[in-house]
Amino acid sequence: MAPDWSGGSTAQLRVPATRVRQNPRMRVVILSGGESSERDVSLASGWSVARALLERGHEVTLVDPAAADPVLAGPLRPGDTVGGAAVGKEPPSRAERHRLRSRLHAALTGGPVLELLRGADLVFLALHGGWGEDGHVQAVLEMAGVPFTGADSATCAAAWHKGRTQAVLGAAGLRVAERALWRPAATDVPPDVERLVTAGPVVAKPVADGSSVSVHRVDSLSQLVQIAAELRSEEVELMVEPFLPGREFTVAVVGDQVLPVIEIELTTPVFDYTAKYQPGAAVEVCPARVPDALASRLQESALRAHRALGFGSGTYSRADFRCDAAGEPMCLEVNALPGLTATSLVPLAATGAGWTYPDLIQRIVDLATR
Repeated sequence: MAPDWSGGSTAQLRVPATRVRQNPRMRVVILSGGESSERDVSLASGWSVARALLERGHEVTLVDPAAADPVLAGPLRPGDTVGGAAVGKEPPSRAERHRLRSRLHAALTGGPVLELLRGADLVFLALHGGWGEDGHVQAVLEMAGVPFTGADSATCAAAWHKGRTQAVLGAAGLRVAERALWRPAATDVPPDVERLVTAGPVVAKPVADGSSVSVHRVDSLSQLVQIAAELRSEEVELMVEPFLPGREFTVAVVGDQVLPVIEIELTTPVFDYTAKYQPGAAVEVCPARVPDALASRLQESALRAHRALGFGSGTYSRADFRCDAAGEPMCLEVNALPGLTATSLVPLAATGAGWTYPDLIQRIVDLATR
C-alpha cells in the first residue's frame, strides 16, 4: 500500500472528517490527467473530486495513468491534506500527448496501476478528452471487470465523434446545424465544405476533440486552408458547420434529472479553450435568464440527446447548444465526461439545482453503484 500523502502541490486544503454519513465508505481510485489536450483540466477535476469524496467519508487514491509516477496521492482518508492543480493557458503539444499516451496504455494494461484499479470498490473517471472520453479507457476497465463512473465504452465512442453525434441527434428529431467533414491530409477542400465557407462564416474544429481545442471561426476559404495546413501533418479530421450568431447554452443531465440551464456570455466569437478555462473570458449565468418556455425546451432537448446517444439512468452528460440568427437553439455536441473543476459548468448547474459540489460527486458515485 502506498504511504499516506500530505503535501507538495500548488494548493493545500484540510478536508474535514465526516461525522455521520448514510453512504457506505468506499475505496475509490480517481483517474485524472491522461494524454488528451484536456490534461490540465482533468488534473484539476481529479483534485476537486478527491476533496469531495473525502468530505463524504471515502478512502481516495488519485492516479494519473500517463504520469511517470502514476499515484499522485493516496490512499487519502478524511482529514488528510489535499492538493490542487491549475489549468494552463495552452493544452499540451501533440508531441507531448504521444508520449503521455504510451505511458497511459502501459499503465492500464498491466502492472501496479491495473492492480490498484482492480482492488478498488469504484473507479471515478475524471479523464476528459482523448482515450479517457472516447471509450478506450472504459473498454479496458470493462474487460478487467472494474466498476467505474459515467457511461460505458460504446456510449462514449458515439458521443466523442461530433459528426456521428449530430447524425444521431438529427435522426432523433433534434435540431442540428448542417455540417461537412474534411480530412486535410487526404484531400483538397471538398465541394460541400467549400459551399459552406462561401456562404459563411463557419466554425471549423476537430471532429473528435474536447474542451473546444482548435476551434476557429472562419470567414474565407483562404483562412480555412491556412488552418488546415497547420493540422495536415497531424491527420486531423475537421468538421465545418455554419457559424451560429445567437446565444449559447449548456444543460447537464445527471441520472434522470435535468439541471438548470446555463447561458454562456462570451467575449470571444467561439467558446474555445481559453474562454472556458481562463478567468474573465466568459460569463456563465445559472439559471439562464430566459423565458420558461425556452428553458424547458433546452432541458427537454438535453434529455432527448442524452437518451438518443445511449446514456442510461446511471450516467451523466452535458449537452451544448447555440442559437441561430432566428433564436432557434441547435445542439452542438454531448459531453460524456464533462469537466468537474471548481469552475466547470456541471458543478455550476448543480449549484443552481441546490446541490453542493460534494452532493454532485456523491450522486455520480451512487449512480454507478446502485
